[in-house]
Amino acid sequence: MNLNAKLTIMERMIDIYDQFLGEFDLACEKFCAHCCTANVTMTTLEGYRILVHLEKTAATDYLQTIARQSHPDRFTPRVSINRLADICARDSDPPEEHLSPEAGPCPVLADNACPLYPVRPFGCRCMVSVRNCGETGFADMDPFILTVNDVFLQHLEHIDAQGYTGNFADVMQFLDSDENRQNYAAGRLNAAPDGLVANQPVFVLMIPPEHRGRIQYLLTQIRSIQV
Repeated sequence: MNLNAKLTIMERMIDIYDQFLGEFDLACEKFCAHCCTANVTMTTLEGYRILVHLEKTAATDYLQTIARQSHPDRFTPRVSINRLADICARDSDPPEEHLSPEAGPCPVLADNACPLYPVRPFGCRCMVSVRNCGETGFADMDPFILTVNDVFLQHLEHIDAQGYTGNFADVMQFLDSDENRQNYAAGRLNAAPDGLVANQPVFVLMIPPEHRGRIQYLLTQIRSIQV
């Protein structure tokens, strides 16, 4: 599958997800940035989409901002979500992950607003709450939304199975290299470099028994996407 087809599928998946979220009464609103941390992860496909947006809007200076302001203790995953699902399905123990709450805000956040909002990573898009996180200190999320989030994240990785997953800052810095970007677009990536992990296809979906019937309509929509 070529890169343009992958990008098209991702856009259609995001449309499906946004329509799904419209069914819920959420507290999230503009300038609510409590969840805009430096610990967001994403795939190279999402990063490429952001890069295209930056080039179209003549805003590639944000790449320098990301490199300059990325927190040294930002979260770097040891496995992707599909690899995690595979490990859990085999009743094995996943590796311990280190996530520091002291990593601070996203490096591009300015005045509690996101300059990349239209093309923000799915990890940002799916972080929602029915109550204001600033008042509660945590996100209050419907358990079914959590399940749907996992399923969409798994499918996003699936269509980018030849790419990588990593921290937002690390993926963007990787794609800031002309050589890396060209190799990714041509499907010529090799072993994941330090800070990133290899993606893999979906082998098992992380859906608890109580949500298997309810989620079928969303799975049908995802699987019916054609390009």
